[in-house]
Amino acid sequence: MPEESILTEEEARMTFLEHLDELRKRLIRAVTAICIIAVICFIFSERLFSILSAPVVKLLPKDASLVFTSLPDPFFIYLKVSIIAGLFVALPYVLFELWRFIYPGLHKHERRMAVPFIIVATLLFYAGAAFAYFLVFPAAFKFFLSYQTADLKPMIAIREYVSLIMLLALAFGAIFETPVIIVFLGLLGVFDSSFLKRGRRYFIVLAFVIAAMLTPTPDVINQTLMAVPLLLFYEVGIWVLVLFERKREKELAAETAEDVE
Repeated sequence: MPEESILTEEEARMTFLEHLDELRKRLIRAVTAICIIAVICFIFSERLFSILSAPVVKLLPKDASLVFTSLPDPFFIYLKVSIIAGLFVALPYVLFELWRFIYPGLHKHERRMAVPFIIVATLLFYAGAAFAYFLVFPAAFKFFLSYQTADLKPMIAIREYVSLIMLLALAFGAIFETPVIIVFLGLLGVFDSSFLKRGRRYFIVLAFVIAAMLTPTPDVINQTLMAVPLLLFYEVGIWVLVLFERKREKELAAETAEDVE
């Protein structure tokens, strides 16, 4: 008996190491794709920066503009913008690599969901970034710039500005991915829909805590703009996971019936 126990543990350990090796390969491929696209995006980095700076430039006084306080700042800012653009463009491929990693642990009908998974996850992430760009950015920048006076003029450094908008864009993109993350972790067995339903009351508090940490403005309006979508997508994620659980139960029941026959 002890020998069998040791052999089982060794096999389990080898399986775990193989999973880590597979994950490493998938990450390398995803990062390589992001880097290649980032190099291409660097050619258009000046144009990309103009697009990202538009929300705040529109609110600045006529003679004001963004500034840089260190000579290397423009180069590194353009590089950062290119990397983030590379991530956005390469996102479908990154999600494909993620899907290939979890593919072996899925049931037959779930394996056919590759294309819908990639499309939905990509569109949700883009929608979150667009939500931030068109709604959150103007509201946040207008709040900050409302404190300018005749004696207090804005002089916004591009380093801090780009870091701020990148944080918000990625944060809202991730929040809009909540249903996909819930279904993904649910299919892996991390939790089930019953657990999520029981945790609703706690998640409401958590959503506003997350919004308070990620939202740059301390006002309730902008925090609510982040917390409300997070709560809505949490509910959507629960019910989508319920549908997958029901399909999985039917599949298991069908397989059991075939084995009995």
